[in-house]
Amino acid sequence: MAKRFLIAVWDGGGNIPPFMGLARRLVARGHGVHILGDPTLEEETRAAGAVHLPWTAAPHRKTRRREDDVIRDYEISNPIRMIRTYVDTFVGRPAPDWASDTERALDRSQADVFVGDMSLPGAFIPAEKRGIPAASCCPNIWILPTPGIPPIGMGFLPAAGPLGRVRDWAFRAIVSRALSGATPHINRVRATYGLAPVANVHEQMTRTAVVYVLTSPAFDFTSPAMPAHVRYAGPILDDPEWCEPWQNPWKPDDRRPLVLVGLSSTFQDQLGVLTRIADAISGLSVRALITSGPAIDPADIPARSNVVVVRSAPHSQILSAASLLVTHCGHGTTMRGLAAGVPLVCMPMGRDQDDTAARVVHHGAGVRLSPKADAATIRASIEEVQGNPAYRTGAIRLRAAIQARTGCVDPVEELERLANGQVG
Repeated sequence: MAKRFLIAVWDGGGNIPPFMGLARRLVARGHGVHILGDPTLEEETRAAGAVHLPWTAAPHRKTRRREDDVIRDYEISNPIRMIRTYVDTFVGRPAPDWASDTERALDRSQADVFVGDMSLPGAFIPAEKRGIPAASCCPNIWILPTPGIPPIGMGFLPAAGPLGRVRDWAFRAIVSRALSGATPHINRVRATYGLAPVANVHEQMTRTAVVYVLTSPAFDFTSPAMPAHVRYAGPILDDPEWCEPWQNPWKPDDRRPLVLVGLSSTFQDQLGVLTRIADAISGLSVRALITSGPAIDPADIPARSNVVVVRSAPHSQILSAASLLVTHCGHGTTMRGLAAGVPLVCMPMGRDQDDTAARVVHHGAGVRLSPKADAATIRASIEEVQGNPAYRTGAIRLRAAIQARTGCVDPVEELERLANGQVG
């Protein structure tokens, strides 16, 4: 029986393709879907077959120009300061606005099920008040402070011995304190809805019937201390709607290894990084495709004889023939590379990227270096990964788990069961 779903998202770049892919799959099963999101998402929402409802009071992007960025994390180098800024300006103080916009969207959509991005805890409060079944989605790796998992933001590998466990305990406490700034704001909104307070913002983020993590548990760091209602649902790897068709510019008999370079789809001040990557590749016997993304003009990256620069291209298609992926380690780009069995050179630039890169390194599927690395260092890392078959072996091992969906549930089937009161 057809159901009505309301999906609440924000235009954070890499989080959008998984949610649009989820909406597209629900629509294909005959369900009605409304997407509550930034005005910038209207075209993508319609392309997915859903109805767009805009954020109006809550923080939102009016355009995808840099001056309209809601979170300017590229201006903050300290990860703890970044978390505090995110909590204060995006999660905490605007909590009443996230709730009020969601309230109106629930009225408009008459939703049977509410699905929200975990990073919008205030949006879940009206659904809880109404008793509407809800699912929280983490569109990347597990981000909440959890015993047994290195705290997010630090890029730590799993703890090795007592000192590592003390390190994780200390930084987990720091991250938890940084996140706690949102809790009073959340509880004030809950009080206006007649709901009891929560102990912390983490509880609000996971106070749903089910929590879906949209990655592979074979890739992520997991722990028995994770909430019992967390389900891994695997990555959803649809290309973004703005992705352009790809035409191979090289001759069919060109046997040079193919390197794909893909950094952030949003602005992270990455022009210098892209230029140094191009410089590094120019000294190698490879052919390379750089996708600059919507935030960077391809013309700003100086031409090289063995490097082609385009704004966008379907990564999954190109990776099927690639020998290496150089990336900022955004979750979607990383998963596309690993789903193709391609090893990585990771150059994380912030957000959850350093933590995603740590998982790549832990599984032996690539190397990690600073985005400030010079061209010689980048070139040496590319040569190391291409010359050592162990990295491809690590990537192929993850490819098998990702393609087999090992340890994953089907999120569409689960949401249909949730609509019928059957998830638990």
